[in-house]
Amino acid sequence: MSIGELLSQYGEKYLSAMLMTWELTFLAFLLALIIGIAITVFRICPIRPLRMAGEFYVQIFRNIPGAALLIILVYALPYLGIVWSYFACVLIAVSLIPSAFCSEYLMAGINTIQLGQIEAARALGMTFFQMIKNVVLPQAIRSSVLPLTNLLVATMLTTSLASQVPLSPTDLTGIVSYINTRSVGGVAAFVISAFLYCMTAVVIGFVGNRIDKKVRILR
Repeated sequence: MSIGELLSQYGEKYLSAMLMTWELTFLAFLLALIIGIAITVFRICPIRPLRMAGEFYVQIFRNIPGAALLIILVYALPYLGIVWSYFACVLIAVSLIPSAFCSEYLMAGINTIQLGQIEAARALGMTFFQMIKNVVLPQAIRSSVLPLTNLLVATMLTTSLASQVPLSPTDLTGIVSYINTRSVGGVAAFVISAFLYCMTAVVIGFVGNRIDKKVRILR
């Protein structure tokens, strides 16, 4: 089938798949950012067990394959009596791995903060959490806009894991399998999905660059 024929016959399916990919990307990145910030706070806090827990989390989820994590959530946890929906399993798998990289990027952003600012915050009598909230995290996030933009693109691509479970509506990768099991979509079906992935990534990159220019810290 040609691209025109695919779009005329499966255009609505592609639209649903794109919206599902966007939904998974937004929710997963939001969760990854929240978890990543929490893990980063653990890694720099003065309590050693929390620092060790943060480092352990990063080492685990930075190195585990996404497909393996999804298999554990979908097929292994039910043996322990823990059953989640396919959407929840995909969302968790797509969130935990980027959260580890998010913490690494934030740590790199924290390393750009001058020591004098930390000492000034201590001299003003700020508590650890006040210093994190008002001095450390705002600057770390501003310094990490471009890496976090790349992480958002990577998160979007990782949502292709949804194609491995019977999710409805499916994502941009799953729609290719859906089409090819019902008709001969061939390479054209992949081309359409790849184009939609690329256009989404271009928009994310453009917005990320604009945000970086506005919030970048000039040193």
